[in-house]
Amino acid sequence: MKIGIIGIGRLGALIARYLSQDFKIIAYDQNYSAPLAKKMGIEWGEFDEICEQKIIIPIVPISAFENVIREMAPKLKPGTLVIDVCSVKILPSEIMLRYLPQHTQILATHPMFGPDSAKDTLFGKKVALCPIRIESEILNNLKKYLANNSINVIETTPDKHDQEIAHSLVLTHFIGRALIDYDAKPLEIDTLGYRRLMKILKTVENDTWQLFIDMNKYNPYAAEVRTNFLKALSNINEKVG
Repeated sequence: MKIGIIGIGRLGALIARYLSQDFKIIAYDQNYSAPLAKKMGIEWGEFDEICEQKIIIPIVPISAFENVIREMAPKLKPGTLVIDVCSVKILPSEIMLRYLPQHTQILATHPMFGPDSAKDTLFGKKVALCPIRIESEILNNLKKYLANNSINVIETTPDKHDQEIAHSLVLTHFIGRALIDYDAKPLEIDTLGYRRLMKILKTVENDTWQLFIDMNKYNPYAAEVRTNFLKALSNINEKVG
């Protein structure tokens, strides 16, 4: 079986590398090329060719997601499974339901890892699955495949995902970006706590600014989490002062 991937950025390349161990991968990216695909051990195809596959994973920024889904929709065959990997789940789920034909299947996912944290192994990593419109047998087979590769599966809803990720991911990136803007650096005289802060900085420094903007802009719970966190910092600062 071939799996079609649209978008070979850092995350797309990572997912393609791991999936290519078990499946044939055919990929498309506006900024990619056949020689690079060959070097990665995957096949290069045009957009329409990707849309002919039984499983398609669009790995594009959420800001570009709607346009890609709209372009894909009329080209898909009956039974095609579309799997998104956006860091928010409510909006892409709504977009896929709005544009993808009824004869297609939809699974919203969020791999809880990235090119840095999973560069060596997927062992023990997490992935959130939000079944939107998918046959139970296909979903169960997918869950078994992930479990067999030592990936922890969390089955949830788009709303619950976005609520929790606003705390666990958006807040982490918010703190990490603040540390970068603050120009925090490794110090000779430090503490374990400070080194842990530096790990947060390292977690986000290789991610794009677009990813940071998108996870805040398109998660309906992000603004409240940021506001409450800033209030807590202000309260603590007043107590110290």
